[in-house]
Amino acid sequence: MNYCTSCTPAPPFPDNGFLILHNLEENVTARKFLENADGSLSIPYSNGKELASLLQDLHEQTNTSLIKGALSRNPEQPLAYSPFSYIYERVIYKDLVSLINKGEFLSFFQPIVNLESGQIFGYESLLRSFNPPVSPFKLFDTAIKTGMQSILDRRARELAIIARSNQVKHGIKSFINFIPSSIYNPEHCLQHTFKMVKQYGVSPDDLIFEVVETEKINDMEHLKSILDTYRANGMKVALDDMGSGYSTYEVLENLKPDFVKIDRHYITDCHKDSEKQTFLKNVQALADDLSITVLAEGIETEDEYTFLQSIGITLGQGYLIGKPEASPAGQEKLFADMIQ
Repeated sequence: MNYCTSCTPAPPFPDNGFLILHNLEENVTARKFLENADGSLSIPYSNGKELASLLQDLHEQTNTSLIKGALSRNPEQPLAYSPFSYIYERVIYKDLVSLINKGEFLSFFQPIVNLESGQIFGYESLLRSFNPPVSPFKLFDTAIKTGMQSILDRRARELAIIARSNQVKHGIKSFINFIPSSIYNPEHCLQHTFKMVKQYGVSPDDLIFEVVETEKINDMEHLKSILDTYRANGMKVALDDMGSGYSTYEVLENLKPDFVKIDRHYITDCHKDSEKQTFLKNVQALADDLSITVLAEGIETEDEYTFLQSIGITLGQGYLIGKPEASPAGQEKLFADMIQ
């Protein structure tokens, strides 16, 4: 893996040129491939529609998992090889790829409160796209499919730091999401983030970096090294979606984050669901033993809020408390006044 190119924009595909492939069995399609000096195979295309058709044929007719490919105007001089799936997805989702490359997004703020006092503890930083409007799930799903998650993840961290630097006062925390698979070498990949923190005068103690676990944790030691790197630079870490997917009791004990967020599934109707209540109390007890602060996300009713408060959950987040907004102005007193 070339660490230095992982966070740089994907090169634009030439409108016409050659699709160059390694590890492709000959005669897998009716199309005629040319053999290059390095043993790769290439085939010309004259426009984007023809390229998409060619890639679709290969996708349907052969096992592409081991195939590496590139697009270039010169079949003997490819710019860089990528997994076939990345090329295929980048052509299929070319408009979203262009959007990710441009990085013209906003960072929104969703308030997080102390359930006892109702005071703002911090904000979760959430990436938003408005031109054109694209859901965050679609953005990050496409980024992962196209191998561009490092680009989008880094941009999200940048915008979160910039947005809080002139809108959130010292002492109020920022929860900033990150995808573990986007950080190949934490000592290298996170240097840009740490430089941004210094450049914009943000206190490291106000930043909490949150593991967004949409994929299996294949390398626990690598994830630990990422969390350790954040902590070594004065920041705190959080584990998202406790109780969902791969965020389990065992993972919580293994990673010992500073904060843990409980998945919204366990919050909905928690005031009248005994199984959810048992789970919540068990998480709180384990968190107390490990000195971890618990945050309940997805709070939408006063009954849920009251129950969570009654069992000692410290922090809360959800539409009852506040929706994501472009600015935190006015949110600091809004909820505290509402619950008085």
